Amino acid sequence: MSQDDKILVVDDEREIADLVEVYLKSENYSVFKFYNAADALACVEREDISLAILDVMLPDMSGFTLCQRIRENHLFPIIMLTAKVEDMDKITGLTLGADDYITKPFNPLELIARVKTQLRRYKRYNASNAEPENHEYDFGGLYICQDNHKCALYEEELPLTPIEFNILWYLCERRGKVVSSEELYEAVWGEKYLDNNNTVMAHIARLREKMHEPSRKPKFVKTVWGVGYTIEQ
Repeated sequence: MSQDDKILVVDDEREIADLVEVYLKSENYSVFKFYNAADALACVEREDISLAILDVMLPDMSGFTLCQRIRENHLFPIIMLTAKVEDMDKITGLTLGADDYITKPFNPLELIARVKTQLRRYKRYNASNAEPENHEYDFGGLYICQDNHKCALYEEELPLTPIEFNILWYLCERRGKVVSSEELYEAVWGEKYLDNNNTVMAHIARLREKMHEPSRKPKFVKTVWGVGYTIEQ
């Protein structure tokens, strides 16, 4: 990642701010760290910030208000940090202009993955000639690219077989929809699906294992019992 990317970190919990700073600097980002909103706003006006990570609970104003103030003049990605898990907080943050949301306590590697995701999206969106056809998906820490057949989860490359890659790609293409075992088999294997065929189930199980997904409560590839598989929006 380019050292030109400047990341703003605002959190009054110094241990968390320091931890985030360490991980960001390990990825060669320039970090501007503050413990209150006023200093952060001053920084935004003098520096060419690439992305901001804002805590919701700040001593001088809420992170939501800070997000709103930044959005008055700037379009760079904003990730909100909060100890609260209520959906209303999430909706509030995204409505006011945040791009992503992560709840404390969090895995620093997941936060770094989300930072990279938001920066990639922002740079692609602002490119003058964006390609109309989607050749990659990048969300929630999962990255999959059709052009080079690479897949990574939280920046760790996954050693997928071609079949496993094609299964994951097909589900990503239909993200938010439920895909039946029959449809998945015929699309990936190119053969007619026969009843009592456990091939798809076995490959899904191996795919989840490589993604370190618990079979009972997977985060990405979910089972809709009696219907099929889905990756949620």
